[in-house]
Amino acid sequence: QVQLVESGGGLVQAGGRLRLSCAASGSIGNIFLMGWHRQAPGKQRESVATISSTGDTEYADSVKGRFTISRDNAKNTVYLQMNSLKPEDTALYYCRVLRYNRGAAPDIYWGQGTQVTVSS
Repeated sequence: QVQLVESGGGLVQAGGRLRLSCAASGSIGNIFLMGWHRQAPGKQRESVATISSTGDTEYADSVKGRFTISRDNAKNTVYLQMNSLKPEDTALYYCRVLRYNRGAAPDIYWGQGTQVTVSS
């Protein structure tokens, strides 16, 4: 099992910034992808950004140029730096990790979610 603990959400004005953190613990060997998803009220959960074990990153078009994902392998932690926040970024943000599962589909683990609210 992998446990994920998120932190860093909060209330910020439009144009402000926040930094989310997600620390992984437990059976963290073979984690190959870490990332952030978000879900706004009445909307489907969507991928925001991912980072592979080799450092390759991907971003949703809506956050490109504003958000930066990074990871500290020594601390087993993934970060999401969010700048120039917009009211439409308001959502519950979830950390997600994928772990190799030999001979089967990858294991998927989710954090409990951290709320980000951007006021106009």
